[in-house]
Amino acid sequence: MNYALEIKDLRISFRSEGKGVEVVSGVSINIPKGKIIGVVGESGCGKTVTALSVMRLIPEPPGKIEGGEVIFDGADLLKYADRDMQSIRGNRISMIFQEPISSLNPVFTVGDQIGEALRTHLNISRKEEKSRVIELLKLVGIPAPESRMNNYPHEMSGGMSQRVMIAMALACNPEVLIADEPTTALDVTIQAGILNLIDDLRVRLGMAVLLITHDLGIIAEVADEVYVMYAGKIVEQGFTADIFKEPHHPYTVGLLNSIPDLHENKEMLNAIPGVVPSPDNFPKGCRFQDRCPLVIDKCRTDEPPLDEIGNGHKAACWRSDQVKREN
Repeated sequence: MNYALEIKDLRISFRSEGKGVEVVSGVSINIPKGKIIGVVGESGCGKTVTALSVMRLIPEPPGKIEGGEVIFDGADLLKYADRDMQSIRGNRISMIFQEPISSLNPVFTVGDQIGEALRTHLNISRKEEKSRVIELLKLVGIPAPESRMNNYPHEMSGGMSQRVMIAMALACNPEVLIADEPTTALDVTIQAGILNLIDDLRVRLGMAVLLITHDLGIIAEVADEVYVMYAGKIVEQGFTADIFKEPHHPYTVGLLNSIPDLHENKEMLNAIPGVVPSPDNFPKGCRFQDRCPLVIDKCRTDEPPLDEIGNGHKAACWRSDQVKREN
């Protein structure tokens, strides 16, 4: 397999009350060239921290990358000096952050902010920069780009701001795009437009995409493969169609069953009981044990490995053969 990016056995900790607390434990994710790979899970499961580690944006302290590798173009990014990462970040690997309004600088026009990436990484004239900014705004579907480039962030809607963030991320034609909750807080129709845009640009530019979300509906729409993350670990992975058709981890089943069905007349949603355990209090054994309907004594003492089920499908559950999705 020809991978654009490989995350191998990544472990990240943060200091809390004077001690190191591991928030990401042995996470491995492979991102093939030209594919969209989804990472899904509840808030606080370690999705964003994993993405930030790829970009080397984990603040140290309090954070620390304890081990693992991030392989890009044959080299481990975790061993790069900060100045060397500057030539990668925003150039060959780009990231769309959550909440575009807070990610954009309110005192600069959107054209200036898109142009900053071009000025940083490419040796181009101001005329070429302006032309490229207009081209990027057109690419992401912003009307009247010649005038819109002079707008400040507060003059744009949430959907338009998100498109500006995508334009910034694509400025240097990256080989890998990390999209962290790219449609959060947007209207459903705007969400669909953003997802279609990312997928269209992926096809047109041939880039790989790591899509981080808590929404399985988004995963179903665009992702080729999906990694399900819970409490800092990957608990299931495989092709998207396989996981939706036949999940093998109770947490994945819980996520799938909690998706609202417009064809069913239900008074209550099927929520997963309980809450994600705190990183400083992860239980021994399986981390999902206190919320799992299939829990047995072995789950409370032994941590299940991420075992192969078939066709690249893996699950970390002692009773994976007994997991069933409600229809």
